[in-house]
Amino acid sequence: MNTLWEQVRILTPGWVDLIEIAIVAALVYRLLLLLQRTRAMQMLLGVGFLAGVYFIARVFDLSLIRTLLEGLFQFGAIAALVVFQPELRSALARLGQTRMFRAFAKLETRRVSDEVVEAADQLSRSRIGAIIVLEREVGLNEYARTGTAVEARVSRDILTTIFTPSTPLHDGAVIVSGDRIRAASAILPLTQTRLHDKTLGTRHRAALGLAEETDAFVIVVSEETARISVAFAGRLEVGVDTARLRKLLEEAFPGQVEALRLPAERGAA
Repeated sequence: MNTLWEQVRILTPGWVDLIEIAIVAALVYRLLLLLQRTRAMQMLLGVGFLAGVYFIARVFDLSLIRTLLEGLFQFGAIAALVVFQPELRSALARLGQTRMFRAFAKLETRRVSDEVVEAADQLSRSRIGAIIVLEREVGLNEYARTGTAVEARVSRDILTTIFTPSTPLHDGAVIVSGDRIRAASAILPLTQTRLHDKTLGTRHRAALGLAEETDAFVIVVSEETARISVAFAGRLEVGVDTARLRKLLEEAFPGQVEALRLPAERGAA
């Protein structure tokens, strides 16, 4: 009887065990949120299927299948690092987007946001394609290095000049960090998510790709449709007007963007 009671006591979790279980459950839940609607989720389901097959092979002593799967699992960790590399980068980047870390981030000024909104509006009216990336907490050094260093103060005139088709830097993305344009003609990662709208081209795929891997706020102007789109937090919103763009900027940079007004609105005031 005492032996049975001791076994039951071993299975009874203490308060430390409950804390550990809660932490692990929270981490697993956060991981599933990061992986949902990505190709990593399908791969994770595939790994789970193989684990189930391995369990069945051990139960029924299927030596050939068990040996093959054991050999496969030996290199599983290395293979996972290679296969899930984009998702791991995205997960690690988003872990730094919590409120605890945001307190240390540099704030965007209202003047910069105002210049960017005006530039997007002017580019849209002129039907000039563009990608403008606003850096937030996650650094964009690796993407800035793929382009040409500019190091100029952000202004509507410079942004519209860069994307003018006759200029050498018009093809690619402009990366803005704080109140400075760090690079132009930068190359961004293309998303693996299928875009159902056939009017969306490489610019939109690149914008969404960066928004999936970082916390950057990306503005896209289509030269074919003149529509303004925004990629942020792994989502792409197409057909954004200036009022909606201002609202999205307020959400991306809370407390830093107030009452952005376009030239036409200033004249009416």
